Amino acid sequence: MLHQIKLWILGLISWLGILLAPSTHSQETLPLNKIQLPPGFSIGLFANLEGARSLALSPQGTIFVGTRRTGKVYALVDKDRDHRVDKIYTLAQGLNTPNGVALKDGALYVAEINRVLRFDDIEKNLDNPPKPVIITDRFPSDWLHGWKFIRFGPDGRLYVPVGAPCNICERNDERYATIMRMKPDGSELEVFARGIRNSVGFDWQPGTGDLWFTNNGRDNLGDDIPPDTLNRAPRKGLHFGFPYCHAGDIPDPEFGKRRSCSDFTPPTQKLGPHVAALGMRFYTGKQFPADYHNQIFIAEHGSWNRSTPIGYRITLVRLDRNNRPVKYEPFATGWLNKGEILGRPVDLLVAPDGALLVSDDEAGAIYRISYQKPAK
Repeated sequence: MLHQIKLWILGLISWLGILLAPSTHSQETLPLNKIQLPPGFSIGLFANLEGARSLALSPQGTIFVGTRRTGKVYALVDKDRDHRVDKIYTLAQGLNTPNGVALKDGALYVAEINRVLRFDDIEKNLDNPPKPVIITDRFPSDWLHGWKFIRFGPDGRLYVPVGAPCNICERNDERYATIMRMKPDGSELEVFARGIRNSVGFDWQPGTGDLWFTNNGRDNLGDDIPPDTLNRAPRKGLHFGFPYCHAGDIPDPEFGKRRSCSDFTPPTQKLGPHVAALGMRFYTGKQFPADYHNQIFIAEHGSWNRSTPIGYRITLVRLDRNNRPVKYEPFATGWLNKGEILGRPVDLLVAPDGALLVSDDEAGAIYRISYQKPAK
């Protein structure tokens, strides 16, 4: 027990240091030559951008970027289509952890801790952004796990996660440990899925329209349990176990006696323990080889409370014809290099040309991963 308390304290200090420290990497020191990829793939710098987190793409090709620690929201434009950003617009600053960004009908939606803002007709006003409209301020104000990834679903509703305000706890407020959704005007706010400790990334599967999401497991049960998870919610109303059961089959030492693991929806794929799985995307582009199409990429931000760090990479979950995971494997590694943290992947985005964009809030960068068939 003493060892676990010490490990938790040291991890918390490290985590706070990572959170509060400014990004120190310049273009020349970014670790691109350290990143290992499968044959035919290469990585390049798309943009230097301090604190880059969630990514959203407009139909016109503008990329919008949320942040957590800088309080800013950006728009990036690659005018000459050379796969490097030519212009960075600062759309807002001084916001309360504006991690999440999403687009609908020409408007940019930005998620702060307790509210969602809307910037109307944004692409026509990048130089002079309009004053935002408050769509809703009905979310909890807790900072811990309060930063939000948001996206519009196939049903036209905005999906907004609300993390648990703790490592492990039980709250009467039904908003906690959920993924919620609402209409674009903020009305009809409801819980879509429950028992989710903290999700910072989700996507809808091509063909089925099912929601898949990552979830961060609880801390302080040791280095190897519980794993983070990839989950599937094909319908409203499912419960994924928190705080009673972790990863489908690990009863919580404190709350596990109250409900059985059999009461809940198990994960679709167990990931690494404490890897901090954040952004995920189905690969819907055409540039990568066919065996990557409609497969799942996951950005693993990296462990902060593990004696041997893991994560700091992009992984791939391969699905069979029945949409069942059959393999979980590394895709891009090297941000953790001989114990040195060179970067922390956060979010993923499939670019119009089929390349994969990756944000990194530690290195202050957005990378572009592309594919060219190796010469024989």
